[in-house]
Amino acid sequence: MQYLSTRGQNEPVTAAQAIKQGLASDGGLFVPGEIVAVSREQLNNLLGADYSQIATTILSRYLVDYTAGEVQQCVTGAYSVEKFDHQDIAPLHSLSADIHVLELWRGPTCAFKDMALQILPHLLTIAAKKTGEKNEIVILVATSGDTGKAALEGFKDVPGIRVVVFFPEKGVSAVQRLQMLTQQGNNVSVIAVQGNFDDCQSGVKQIFADLDFNRRLNANQYRLSSANSINWGRLVPQIVYYFSSYLKLVEKKQIRMGEKINFVVPTGNFGNILAGYYARQMGLPVNRLICAANANNVLTEFIKTGIYNRNRDFLKTISPSMDILISSNLERLLFEMSGRSAGKVRDWMQQLQEQGRYEVDDNIKNQIKSLFWSDSATDEATIQTIKAVWEQYYYLMDTHTAVAFKVFNNYKNDTGDSTKTVVISTASPFKFNNSVAQAVLGTAAVAGQNDFELLEKLSRHTGWPIPEGLRNLDQKTVLHSGKIPGDGIGQAVAASLGMG
Repeated sequence: MQYLSTRGQNEPVTAAQAIKQGLASDGGLFVPGEIVAVSREQLNNLLGADYSQIATTILSRYLVDYTAGEVQQCVTGAYSVEKFDHQDIAPLHSLSADIHVLELWRGPTCAFKDMALQILPHLLTIAAKKTGEKNEIVILVATSGDTGKAALEGFKDVPGIRVVVFFPEKGVSAVQRLQMLTQQGNNVSVIAVQGNFDDCQSGVKQIFADLDFNRRLNANQYRLSSANSINWGRLVPQIVYYFSSYLKLVEKKQIRMGEKINFVVPTGNFGNILAGYYARQMGLPVNRLICAANANNVLTEFIKTGIYNRNRDFLKTISPSMDILISSNLERLLFEMSGRSAGKVRDWMQQLQEQGRYEVDDNIKNQIKSLFWSDSATDEATIQTIKAVWEQYYYLMDTHTAVAFKVFNNYKNDTGDSTKTVVISTASPFKFNNSVAQAVLGTAAVAGQNDFELLEKLSRHTGWPIPEGLRNLDQKTVLHSGKIPGDGIGQAVAASLGMG
């Protein structure tokens, strides 16, 4: 199977080439050239399988130019109890018979990005060998908080690869910031950008599209790749946990095999929920994919109206990983929903670049509304939800997961749908402990205390342990202090590589 660009002007490539390249040369995103399917019999055969076995089965169907041994090697290197603090890797916690929380934050950086970024370095290293790559690969990462640390942790000290991470200077939590700034590794750079996440993401995309800059890189024996979810190697591992959670519900006799369920996904760049779409396309029994947004609700508006409009104020919220107005992975969904029309996708993406908006036709709008449902949550509602879930279930949620839970309640109230539901939990509550502590302990109890004092206080009050990856962060040495204006990303990449 080969991979196509959503914009149709890149030659088809192998999975290894798509993963190495990251972004297509025409600015599009790589997608599988064929629909991949898993039969009911094959799904039944996975009952009782552990996470690594499920991952090997799913990934092998997409990475057809990787040998079975290579896929197994990647999976084994990524998913182990040495790296994840739960034997299930992505454990499913049941709040009730109808509501379940999929904990995707049990990895080394306490965020769901570990589910993909622990395996991507293995996939990319093999891809470089398979394609005969001689140049050093430079991974460029734009992050709204979690992807940066997960990429740094995954790629640190990997031979033949460098990592340069850009994050919005005032757009991440104190814990996220220190996770990145204290990152060790002889091949990593971390740079703060005086702007928002969209400035970081747009700057990185511009570098990929800059032919002159890429020629300079090649002359210096470098080539670019990406660890953002624009890279298919980042997205495809995320399909796995939709299958693992479904199978776990069947094993626990919470559902019968073939019964459809809902997934609620907090999302900004649309990658996490898009993985759910591909799982459904493969044959996983999915009823609705519920897209949860914060006050930056550009996706909610699009799903409801068919109009994507980024011409609005960029709002800073207490769920910063979702503070995004340009949701890159939506392009892949548009490609699929338009009958794989690269021409339509090119037109929409050009309108987005030039006018900041586009509108899809009624056919596509109705297709999207038949599968997706969306709403948003304010910061105030997010805090109230964290408090309510703790008081009802003694379960601690971070701000992003709470956005999802609030939107799920809105969905039930609006539709009356009683389908059993999995809420995707994307980060440890301790990564956003200021807001979580305020919700659980009250505003007065957290006044005047820094994020790291609150880690201890929140742990003592709830009995929940502080994850290993977040302990003593404030005592670690800051190793990265670079800061650039929003339009300085190209120069910063050149400087980090010694190109002047």
